[in-house]
Parts: sequence; C-alpha cells; structure tokens
Amino acid sequence: MLVEVGVQSLGLDRKTRSPVVVLREEGGERLLPIWIGPAEANAIAMHLGGVKFPRPLTHDLLVSAVDALGASLERIEISRVEAGVYHAKLFLSRPGGEICVDARPSDSIALALRTDATIFAADELLRRIEVDLDDAEAATPELIDEVDLGGGDASSPTPEALESYLRKLDPEDFGRFKP
Repeated sequence: MLVEVGVQSLGLDRKTRSPVVVLREEGGERLLPIWIGPAEANAIAMHLGGVKFPRPLTHDLLVSAVDALGASLERIEISRVEAGVYHAKLFLSRPGGEICVDARPSDSIALALRTDATIFAADELLRRIEVDLDDAEAATPELIDEVDLGGGDASSPTPEALESYLRKLDPEDFGRFKP
C-alpha cells in the first residue's frame, strides 16, 4: 500500500554529516528519512527556497524535456529499500498511456517538487521507521542545521536564509550512510 508523503525538512545527519531529506506522511506523524547526495539536496533546497537561476539546472532541464515531449510527471513512488538503497519510480503521463521510469528517490523528489507531482512512499517503509523509533536508539537522523520546509508558516526559511545555509555546506564533510 502506498501513502502520500511530503517533504518535511532537509538537513545534515549529525553523525555522518550527510544530507537527509525527511518525508512525512500527509495528515500523519510517520517519517521517512532518506540520505541523499549534496547535489540533490541542493536541487531540492534551491527549489523550495525559490532560488532561480538564469539557465536551467539539471532537474529543471529534465522537466522541460518531459514537457517538450508532451508528457507530464503525475506521481513518484518510493517503493522499497534493497541493500541499503532506496528505489523510486517516476510515472509519466503522455498521449497513448503511462510510462514508468526507474529513478533515485532524491532525483524523483526534486522533479516532483518542480512539477507539483504527488509523492508516495510504501507504507512498509514508514512503518519500519515508526517501529525503529520505538527502539532504544532512534533510527531517524539527528539533524544539525535542519531547515524546516513544512507548513508554509513564519518558521519556513526565506530564500535568503536558505541560500546562506546552502553556501555554508562543505561537500568535503559529507559522509556515506547505509540505511
């Protein structure tokens, strides 16, 4: 079963200093943290912060290419984790039917945010995190310099604050994490 989720926050794992995007169940409390690369974290943060560039970056280019081909991104599904790697699929609608494309969750999330596509995660991934949270040591990352992206209220970052935060990130500090 799939559950609709949204991006709750973006931050760095305190232990590994790797970027983490935290997805939250719509209308619920369950979380799904996914450790991602710095480039993808930057793409997600820049879009959410409203930072625009004069020329399209990679994710913007892909959205333009999909549009030019007469297709649209309808939804993404984060379906499973195998050997510590999360798997996602893009579902593109076009004349003649739907196309399913294998993708990384981080790229999928960046694309979904740019196209207002719905993000889904497998219920079992959310449950696993919920169960882990009940254990002695929480499985969710301890985030440092967390940027709260949810709610759209006064606590959401301004584009200037987000840009300043991203400029301070040092890719040399990023480690590897295997969920």
